[in-house]
Formats: sequence, structure tokens, C-alpha cells
Amino acid sequence: MVTKLKVFSGSSHPELAQRICDHLDVPLSKSEVVRFQNENLMVKIQENVRDCDVFVVQTSSPPVNEGIIELLIMIDALRSASAARITAVIPYFPYCRSDKKDKPRISIAARLMADLLQTAGANRVLTMDLHSPQIQGFFRVPVDNLEAAPIICDYYRERDLSDFILVAADAGEAKELGRYANRLHLPIAIIDKRRYGDDDQAHAQHLIGTVRGKHALIVDDEIATGGTLLEAAAFLHKEGALSVGATATHPVLCGHALERIANSGLNEVVVCDSIAVSERLNTPQLRERIKVLSVSHLFAKAIRRIHDGDSISSLFR
Repeated sequence: MVTKLKVFSGSSHPELAQRICDHLDVPLSKSEVVRFQNENLMVKIQENVRDCDVFVVQTSSPPVNEGIIELLIMIDALRSASAARITAVIPYFPYCRSDKKDKPRISIAARLMADLLQTAGANRVLTMDLHSPQIQGFFRVPVDNLEAAPIICDYYRERDLSDFILVAADAGEAKELGRYANRLHLPIAIIDKRRYGDDDQAHAQHLIGTVRGKHALIVDDEIATGGTLLEAAAFLHKEGALSVGATATHPVLCGHALERIANSGLNEVVVCDSIAVSERLNTPQLRERIKVLSVSHLFAKAIRRIHDGDSISSLFR
């Protein structure tokens, strides 16, 4: 019988785990990760978890592959310590873009991640804004995919949106854009973007809709190198947008993304703390340009409802 709620944190984003615990009014449980000179890891669970309902917070921050192994070892350690139920809380799911076999002789790595988590002993997964909804189907355990849209939309409701238009950076994001359009009651436009090769370079070709005389807000699920975002922003300026801003759930911000954003024509970029980013905003220009919203209270609500056996459907409305 599940009797007690415990929350553990991996090394990827302990600040988020602590904020979640603050909302839950429970202490962050103690564990230790030992890194040996041969680069092997050992996880020590430093308190009793027998018959407890355990949640492990670990997102996909660099180094991503080490974080995956650490999560798997921690889950296995908790299972060996007789935890009643183990939920992997993964705000940004690893290898989420590798969700299909679109080239010969490649791995569907997102499905592999699902298999590894279940083999390690995860009884449930709690994540946010999966790049592709079909990733949920890779699991044979329950998966709750939270949405950051309510948090982001609440932020934008505080301003005058009368001259705003929402823009999908490519056709693949058009469906997700509808969640924001319905909440903010704004029109939408879609950029016809073409990507060639595996170099993360995307090229805008056409615009479905019009942004002339409007403040354009690009909506995406993540910002990686920033190439797609800046290509879209430049394209919208050419199409007559008064200003261009952007919002995304996951601030991957790899490569020269931060430098690109700092030197871009974007007036504001709004992201969530599903990945640790605040400490990387080390210049006044970046801190002014990039706004970070916390998703900790949403994850705390979901964890509380899962622990109590309540529905989390209301968190999606």
C-alpha cells in the first residue's frame, strides 16, 4: 500500500525539483551520485523508501546521455529498495525528436528511451509538451504529458494583444498553435519552412496568412540552435511585421543559440524552466531579452493528484 510521498532529484535540474517540493510542502529526499574515475556512476538512496510513492525529477540538460544513465540507475536503486511505485518526472523527454524511422537504418531512439525506463522499473512517466504525441504510445505504462500553454498564455494575457498574431514556424507546429490561439483568441499564420539535410538549417519559403501591421509571436515546442527561430523572425520582418517575439516550452539553447538571440531582432523570448537556463543568462542583454516562466507549480499539482489517485484532466483545460 502506498503510504508516503517522496521526491528525489537527479543532477540535471535540482532547482526545479526543489521548487516542486516547495509547492508540495515536502522535503526533497536525499540521494547521492558517485562518479568514479572510470566514468561509472553509482547512486545511493540515503533514506528509507519501502512502500513509498516515489517521484524522480530528471530532465534532459547537458550532459544528456549521462543524465539518462543516472536516471535509470536511480530508478533501479529505488526499485531494489522496495519503493511501492516509481514515477519518472521528465520535463523535457530525451531523444524526443527521434520519434520515427524517416531514414534507412536508424534507431527510433525515443522508443528505446521508453523501453529503458520501463526496464529500469518506472511504473509511470510524467513529462511536458512531447515533440510528438505518439511517443506516449511507445510506453506500456501510464504517461501524463502536461502542457505549458496555460502558463505561457497567462503571461501574455497581462498585455494588450489587440494587434498580435500567432505564428507557427513550420507546418508541423500548426496543430499545436491552435491550443494557444483558442486560449488567447488570436489569429494565426503558418510559415512554409523547408529543411535540407541534418544540419539544423531551415529556410522559410512562403507565409500562409498575413502579418503585415501586426506584432508576430512565434510559438514552438523548443528552441535548440535558434536557426529555425531566427530564420522565421527575419522572414516575418520582411513580410511587414511590426515586431517579432517568440515563445517555446523547452529552452534547449545549444550551440550559439544564446548569442544568436542576443544579437537578433527578437523583442522577447519567453521559455519555461523545464531545462535549467537561468544561470546561463549571464549578461544584462540576455536577462532582458529572455523571460523564464516556472512550470514547478504545474508539476507539483500533477504529482499531488497522481499520489492521491485523483484525475489530472483539469490541468489540461
